[in-house]
Amino acid sequence: MKLLKGDEVIITTGKDKGKKGKIEKILHKQGKIVLPGLNIYKRHLKKRDEKNPGGIVEFSRPVPVGNVAIICPKCAKPTRIGYKLTGDKKVRICRKCKATL
Repeated sequence: MKLLKGDEVIITTGKDKGKKGKIEKILHKQGKIVLPGLNIYKRHLKKRDEKNPGGIVEFSRPVPVGNVAIICPKCAKPTRIGYKLTGDKKVRICRKCKATL
């Protein structure tokens, strides 16, 4: 997966289209990422005890990686990620402005 934790991305499809956020968690096996405050859903929880009173709880659900695009810090545009070998290191680059990410 080309995205890393802390990258700023924009959602390209779905109900939150156009919203931006930083990646909080990556789920490699599912091919999804978690963005705090985006893709919010509500769940009704039953009362368990005094610590867990229940009620309606809001939480962020994972977003498929194909539904987001990374935002280049230099040109501030949604872009794809490319790779470039510098010596014996492999670095990520912006496909639009060729800046390192």
